[in-house]
Amino acid sequence: MKKILLVSTILCVSTFLVSFLNTPKYKYSDFETPKYCGTTCHRDIYNQWSQAMMSQSYTHEWDEIEYFALALPHARLDEKVAEVEAGCNGCHAPLALLTGDIPPKPPSAGTRANEGVSCEVCHLISGFEGDIPYNFNYVIKPGKTKYNSRIGEVGSPVHKIEVNPIMKTGDFCGICHNEKSPYGVWVKSTHLEWKEGPYAKENVHCQDCHMPRAQSIKAAMGKVYPDVRQHIFAGAHDPSKVRGTIELKVYPDHSECEPGDALKLTVTLYNQKTGHKFPTGSVEDRLVWLELVAIDGNGTKYHIPVSRKGFPGEEYTISTKTLAYQDMGIPLKDPNFKGLERDDIPEGNRIFRMPYFDPQGRMTIQQWNTSSLGVDYRIGPRETKIENFTFHIPDKIKSKELTFKATLYYQLLVSSVGKYLKVPEEEYRPFEVNTAYAKIKIID
Repeated sequence: MKKILLVSTILCVSTFLVSFLNTPKYKYSDFETPKYCGTTCHRDIYNQWSQAMMSQSYTHEWDEIEYFALALPHARLDEKVAEVEAGCNGCHAPLALLTGDIPPKPPSAGTRANEGVSCEVCHLISGFEGDIPYNFNYVIKPGKTKYNSRIGEVGSPVHKIEVNPIMKTGDFCGICHNEKSPYGVWVKSTHLEWKEGPYAKENVHCQDCHMPRAQSIKAAMGKVYPDVRQHIFAGAHDPSKVRGTIELKVYPDHSECEPGDALKLTVTLYNQKTGHKFPTGSVEDRLVWLELVAIDGNGTKYHIPVSRKGFPGEEYTISTKTLAYQDMGIPLKDPNFKGLERDDIPEGNRIFRMPYFDPQGRMTIQQWNTSSLGVDYRIGPRETKIENFTFHIPDKIKSKELTFKATLYYQLLVSSVGKYLKVPEEEYRPFEVNTAYAKIKIID
């Protein structure tokens, strides 16, 4: 990513906020509601959107808790991060920002902030400011002209249609899927990861995976097109999208062992599916880890810790019971807050992450309070990582066979944080990305 960052625009988050907050405010009534678009013409697309995370960008439980329990009070206590009071809404509740409804009321109030990233938000964007799309630097204006990516699209009796080529590119997505913290650190870089990876060079864009084409009707009474973009936006929150992302294989260096032998095992992980790094997006929250266990014929499990490689910052990539996230004490207004368990998973597992650090050098899940980043040990597109393990066969093992199970887990939010902030459990319950097995015989 270094090559891309060197040409980064010098604009910062506050520049965009000043621009937005100093311009005349729109009214919510200047924008059509998603329901209007769905009931008037675009029923199928509306139904897809309404079940996607785009429609829940403001009402999603963790996003609500993160904003109202952490980001908002933090912004009012620390001038350095004050801009996030408005800035979070630039992507999570764009209409609230555009209308000056800052801070918006909580989702329970039922305001139009609840519409999240609505039809109008995307189809009114004509481009972005600067050289790199990030931090909601979209150019947007309400009106009867709606932008589309289809060449030769038929007209609409309700609005005008204008072709906007940017809507077919990853740059369009980068407007919100790249983010700099108030400290100038790239805390989200999904678009930049794609930009420097193999898929961008092959002209495979974000929409090709997250908005697949299918034969469908775009509008009521309209013609059937063979390649309508589906507005499902499947991504990190969709287990069916995440499962199988990483190809997993485990193999021992011997097929037969005696009790007391030291067996070496290798696990290969190949990113066969994503056009960006895995995990990506809210990397400060995400947890992806590899666990290897041996299982004997009686069902007894033996957890096997990963072998260390010795690279700088590796301690953040091996699970431990150490405490972290102490800067949560600032918005919680608790100077005695000791932090929470950093990983909250069994010790000794390999974690594929990039740690975020606050100005005091403590690991944080508060992206707005991130002033530096640690080692990037995520899995890049088409990258293979190799992890090694050593298992000492128990001297008194009675089983004639051992099965080794390698499992890659994915979690949207560290459990200790979810539990402490009373996030619904389904929001941080881990699930399997992939599993691989190998067997050996035990000989006397």
